Amino acid sequence: QVRLVESGGGLVQPGGSLTLSCAASGLFFRLATMSWYRQAPGKQRELVASITGSTSTNYGDFVKGRFTVSRDNARSTVYLHMNSLNPEDTAVYYCNANTTMPYWGEGTLVTVSS
Repeated sequence: QVRLVESGGGLVQPGGSLTLSCAASGLFFRLATMSWYRQAPGKQRELVASITGSTSTNYGDFVKGRFTVSRDNARSTVYLHMNSLNPEDTAVYYCNANTTMPYWGEGTLVTVSS
């Protein structure tokens, strides 16, 4: 059974940084494309960043160099390092694993506010 557990969310001030983690189990992690999505209140879920098994990365246009996605295959964990956060980044952030089908974590809330 595939399980994705996000952690690292919380309250951060504008301009601050945060790192999210997603621990995966039940899948062949090193071959899976891992992604972070986010959903703000009243908005559609959108892609934040993705990283393939060969560590090719892709980012949403709004990231603009502020976020970095990385993975540790030995720990079956994917990370999202976020810098220069602003209130528009407030959302629930979801981990996604795409193997033979997509799997989702339950999400972790990031709130950017002073």
